[in-house]
Amino acid sequence: MRYILAISKTIAVYTSRGYSLKVIHAFLTASIRWFAISLLVGLVAACAGKPVNQAPALAAAPDYNYLVGAGDTLSIIVWRNPELSLSAPVRPDGKISTPLVDELVAQGKTSVEIAREIEKALGKFVRDPVVTVIVTSFVGPYSEQIRVVGEASKPQALPYKQKMTLLDVMIAVGGLTDFADGNSASITRASEGAKRYAVRINDLIKRGDISANVEMRPGDILIIPQGWF
Repeated sequence: MRYILAISKTIAVYTSRGYSLKVIHAFLTASIRWFAISLLVGLVAACAGKPVNQAPALAAAPDYNYLVGAGDTLSIIVWRNPELSLSAPVRPDGKISTPLVDELVAQGKTSVEIAREIEKALGKFVRDPVVTVIVTSFVGPYSEQIRVVGEASKPQALPYKQKMTLLDVMIAVGGLTDFADGNSASITRASEGAKRYAVRINDLIKRGDISANVEMRPGDILIIPQGWF
C-alpha cells in the first residue's frame, strides 16, 4: 500500500513539472525493477541464513553435572562444626568466602568439587573436616545458560536444567509476541561449534504438535524472528 501511494505521488509530481507520460512510465518501470531486485536479494539472503537441519528431539547428555555460577547460593555444612557452616552467595567474580577460607573459586565447579576444596582449606585448622555443599538457588555460569532473544514475550536468560525442552523454555518466557514467526525460529548450539538448528515453535505451542518439542543443551541460544506479515 505504501508503495502504491508513493507511485501515485511520483506521477502527480512529474506531471506537474511537465514531463511526458512516456518519461514517467520509463522512470516508474526502472523503479519497480529496482524494488523487485532488492526484495529478491533480501529474500535470498534471509533464506541463506536459515538453518537447514531440524533440531534433534534428544540432546541432553546423560552424564550432565550442574556447574555453579555467579549468583547461585550455596549451603555449606561442616560436620560437627556448626560455627563453620553457613549459606554463602557466589559473588559476581565467581568466588565465595567462608569462615577460615577467605576466598575460593566456585564458578564452573560442581558442588562436590567445591566441598573437597573447602575440606582441603579447612584441614589446616580443623582435624579431618567433612564438608557437604548444597546448591539452594540456581543461576548457573553464563556459558551454560539458555538465552532467548527476539519475539518472545519476555526475552531472558534461563538456567539450564537436565532434560529441559523447548516447551519448558517457551513457558518460562511467556510464549510468543503477536509479531513472531515461530516456525522460522532457530537454536544456535554452542556445544556444537555454534551449529544452527531449525525449530517449529508455532506448531508446538499453537497447534499442539508435540513432535516439534526438542531437548535443549547448555549454552543454547533460541532466536525468534519477526514475521514479514
